[in-house]
Amino acid sequence: MTERTSRLPRRRRRVPAAPDKGPDKTPGDAPDDDIAYEPDDRIPLGLTLGMGLQGVVLTLTTTALAMSLFAGAAGFDDDERSWSIVAAVVINGVATALQSARLGPIGGGHNLMVGSAPSFIAVALLALDKAGPDTLAALIVVSSLMQFALARWLPRSRQIITPTVGGVAVMLIAASVMQVAVGRLSDAPADMSSFSGPAVAAITVAVAAVLGLRAKGLLRLWSPLVGIVTACCAAALFGLYDDSGVRDAAWIAAPNPQPPGLDLTPGPEFWSLLPMFLVVSMSGTLNAMTSSLVVQGASWRKPRAPDYRLVQGAIHANGLGTMLCGFAGTLPTATFGASTVAMTSFTGVASRWVGYGVGAILVALALLPKAMALLVTVPAAVVAGYLLVITGMLFVEGLRTAVGGGLQRHKAMIVGVSMGVGVGLQGQDVVAELIGGAWGTLLGDGLMLGTLTAILLTAFVEATGRRKRLEVELHMDALPRVDSFLESMADSLRWNESSAHRLRLVGEEAFSSLLETRQSDEQRSRLVVVARPAVDLVELQFLAVLEDQNIEDQLAYLSEQDSVPEERTISLHLLRHYASTVRHRKYHGLDIVTVEVERAP
Repeated sequence: MTERTSRLPRRRRRVPAAPDKGPDKTPGDAPDDDIAYEPDDRIPLGLTLGMGLQGVVLTLTTTALAMSLFAGAAGFDDDERSWSIVAAVVINGVATALQSARLGPIGGGHNLMVGSAPSFIAVALLALDKAGPDTLAALIVVSSLMQFALARWLPRSRQIITPTVGGVAVMLIAASVMQVAVGRLSDAPADMSSFSGPAVAAITVAVAAVLGLRAKGLLRLWSPLVGIVTACCAAALFGLYDDSGVRDAAWIAAPNPQPPGLDLTPGPEFWSLLPMFLVVSMSGTLNAMTSSLVVQGASWRKPRAPDYRLVQGAIHANGLGTMLCGFAGTLPTATFGASTVAMTSFTGVASRWVGYGVGAILVALALLPKAMALLVTVPAAVVAGYLLVITGMLFVEGLRTAVGGGLQRHKAMIVGVSMGVGVGLQGQDVVAELIGGAWGTLLGDGLMLGTLTAILLTAFVEATGRRKRLEVELHMDALPRVDSFLESMADSLRWNESSAHRLRLVGEEAFSSLLETRQSDEQRSRLVVVARPAVDLVELQFLAVLEDQNIEDQLAYLSEQDSVPEERTISLHLLRHYASTVRHRKYHGLDIVTVEVERAP
C-alpha cells in the first residue's frame, strides 16, 4: 500500500467520453429495445407535437377523473367545476414543461409528465368541509414549501430515502393502480353486457402488447396513440363509446377564472389540518423523486448513474406546480412516471422536447373545450386495459431500482416486508378502523403503510449500524490520513492482511479519482469519509464538493474502452475490481461516492 501511495501520479488523463451516436439515428434503424432519441436530442416539430398529443392522451383522462371526483364531492357549481378542471390542465402543462427544462435549480431535464394528484382528494375535501376554500388554498401553498425543503435536505436524507425505498414505493404505486384498473373493468352502461368491459380491456392489452413487442419505425413512434384509437374502435363496436360530451362542447371558449382567496390569518382549523397536508406532500415528494429516478434510468441507450441534482430539480418543479395549484384552487400536481416510462418504452423517444410538446398542448386545451372533451371520452375499459400495461412496466422499473447494485440480505428483507405490508393491506380497512378519522384514512392506505415500513426499516438499519468518520481537506497531502483511517478500521474488524490491503486500495483509488475531478491545485474542498462496517463488508462514503464528473458512469464505460492502458483507466479498473459496488450521487453543491468492500476469503 505504501508503494502504491508513493507512486500516485499528480495528474492522470481522463477517460475519453463515450462516442455520441447523435440524434440523426432514425427510429427505424434502432433495435426494438433501443432509445432512438435521448433526452438532449432535438426532434422535429411534427414529432414533438405528435408525441405530445400521445402524452396528453395518456395523462389527461386521469387528471380529468381526479378533478371531476373532487369537484363533484365538493359540491362545486358549473362555473367552479369548469374552472377547477381548466386550471388543473393549464398548471399541469406548465409543470410538465418545467420538468423537461433545466432552469437553474428547477427542472429534471427529462420528459416527465405531470397530472393532478388523487392522493390529495381526501384531505382537500376535509379542509373544504371544516375550513373553506381560502384555508384549503393556504394549506396547499404551505405544503408546497415542504417539497422545496425536502429537496434541499435530500443529501442529508440519502441514507433513509434510498433507491431501495424509492423502488418499493414505485412497486406499491403500480400494485395499487393495478387494483384500480381491475375495478374499472366492470364500468359499463347498465343496458350493456357485463362481458363488454373485460373484452374491450383484453383487446386493449393485446394491442398494446403486440405493438410494444413488434412495432418498428414510424409505427413504434405512434404505437400508444394507435393502440388507444384501435381500442376505442373496439369499444364503439361493443357500444361503450359515448360521444355526447364532444357534441355538446363548444369549439372555442375562454375560461372564466374562479380562484379562491388565500387565508393569510390561519386559525385553529388550519393548524389542525396542516400535519395531514404535510404528510401527503411528503408522499408527493417521494413520488417525484422515484419518478425522476425511474425516468432517468429508462431514457438513455447506455445505463447511466442517476443524477440527484436532476432529482432535486424535479422535486422543485413539482413543488412550484403545487404552489400554483394552491393559488388557483385546484388539486396539487403529481408526477406520472408510469405513463412516461410506458410511452418511452413503446416509442423509443425520450427527448425532453416531448415534455415541451405535452405542456404546449395542455395549455392550448384550455381554449378548446371540444378538443378536451374528445380526449377525455376514452372509455373506462380502454383506460383500465392501458393502466394494466403501464403499471406492469412501472413495476418492473421499480424492481430494477430497488435491487440495483445487488440484492443483499438486508435489502431483500426491506423489500419483502414492505411489499408484504403494502400489498397485503391495500384495499383493507384494518388501520382505518383502528385509528379512525382522516388520519385513519391516510395511514390506512397500503401504499402509505408499505412506503413508511420501508423508510422505518431503512432508518433502523442506519441507526443500529456502527460507523467511523474522518474529515480532511481534499488534497493529496491528506491521502496518508485516509490510508491510516482505513487501516485502523481493518484492524478493529480483525481483517486479514489481504482484506485490509483491499480496503486501503479501494479507499486510495476512490480518493484519487475524486481528487482528479478538481480543475486546479488551488481549488480546495473538504472531504468527509464515513465507514460503516457490516458482516464481512465495509461501506465507505466520500462526501465532497466537486465538478461535473461521475465516476460510476466511467466505470460502466470501462468495458468499451480501447485495449491501450492509461493511468486513469487502470485506476478505475482497480476500483471496480476490488470494490463490490460503486455508486456516485451528484447533488447541487455536493458529491457522494459510495463503495462497498467485501472481506477477502
